[in-house]
Amino acid sequence: MRERGRTRRLMGLGARTGGALLKTRLGGQADWRALGEALFEGLSELKGPAMKLAQVMSQWDDLLPPDLAEELARLQRQAEPMPWPKIREALLLQYGDIDHHFREIEERPFASASMGQVHRATTHGGETVVLKVQYPGLADVLESDLVQVRRIMRLGRWLKVPQARLDALFEELAESLRGELDYHAEADALARYRERYKDNLSLVIPEPLPALSGQHVLAMRYVGGTPLRDLADADDVTRQGIAQALADWITQELFTYGELHADPHAGNFAADDQGRLVIYDLGAVIAVPEVRIKAMMQLLDATLKHDPMGMDEALMQMGGRQGQGAPLALYRESAECIAPLFEPGEQDFSDVRVHRRLRELTPKVWAAMDRLQPPADTLLLSRALNGHYWNLVRLGARLDMHERSRPLLKRAH
Repeated sequence: MRERGRTRRLMGLGARTGGALLKTRLGGQADWRALGEALFEGLSELKGPAMKLAQVMSQWDDLLPPDLAEELARLQRQAEPMPWPKIREALLLQYGDIDHHFREIEERPFASASMGQVHRATTHGGETVVLKVQYPGLADVLESDLVQVRRIMRLGRWLKVPQARLDALFEELAESLRGELDYHAEADALARYRERYKDNLSLVIPEPLPALSGQHVLAMRYVGGTPLRDLADADDVTRQGIAQALADWITQELFTYGELHADPHAGNFAADDQGRLVIYDLGAVIAVPEVRIKAMMQLLDATLKHDPMGMDEALMQMGGRQGQGAPLALYRESAECIAPLFEPGEQDFSDVRVHRRLRELTPKVWAAMDRLQPPADTLLLSRALNGHYWNLVRLGARLDMHERSRPLLKRAH
């Protein structure tokens, strides 16, 4: 990766993004589709932190202009793979003599993302394994890329986000990206989760292979499955089983272990041939302190009680509110949108009426950005919960959230 060329291209993409925001602010009509196409083409090739940031943004598709959200979502589904010769460089760096360790490695990846891609391989003993390969040179350009990402994020000032808040958001994003390059930590997380959920018959977590893993390659036993994003045509029993397993797992992670899987890319999950939820990637796991869980439950409790003053108090405690004048009308409308999902009985997560009402609120949220701000230390938590929610939407989940939330709301008091 040539650092100077990357910097120039990232600055160009940042300039195009800033131009679109400026044109919109001045009352013009930005070409969000063209901007999204430029971001896809540029970031898909460049990989790295800026592409990860765009993937984060794509999960906020209820807030972004639809044309831009649609193009950014392509980065989640079909990021361009890095050519095999480059990946081979990383494998040579890890193994030296590749043929000594493997009978065959498939040159075409079956998954590619912002920081690495996954190749299937066969050992000399005939075992099928997968190799998660970090893009060559990525660690060397990470800090340079982050400088450019910080510049791009400063465009958030057009959306009334204070610079101090943008800096705090950047630091949380940067810390998570640095963590994703630590394959030793991910191997440890896989081992920890396998032990934690060894008696859970609804989950499958691949086994890490330390003897074949290192700084730039993470090797795991192969676990086949149908990716979550491809389950739209699966039978209802399978989809509901996966949805139940996903919801149960997220709940247990948060409220029992104080952790959360923070990379809810649909490609990180699958259904195996027994209808179990497969969790492929544990490169981003965050700790969620009890004080944060309590604040979240206080906000949910106030929302379900249609208590705007209680909602404002909870947001103040979370650091998500500043300035004078609580937007009480906005709180009331938000509660009216969210509360139906928590009514007694099964609720359909694919009910487009909920999403439509949330999208209709978006302009009012932007208008209140001088008083509402994303809590600086919850960027990853908010993104993760939002991503897991949309995975449930994709599955067409039918869940009794009223019954699920009753014992959890006790944390609010």
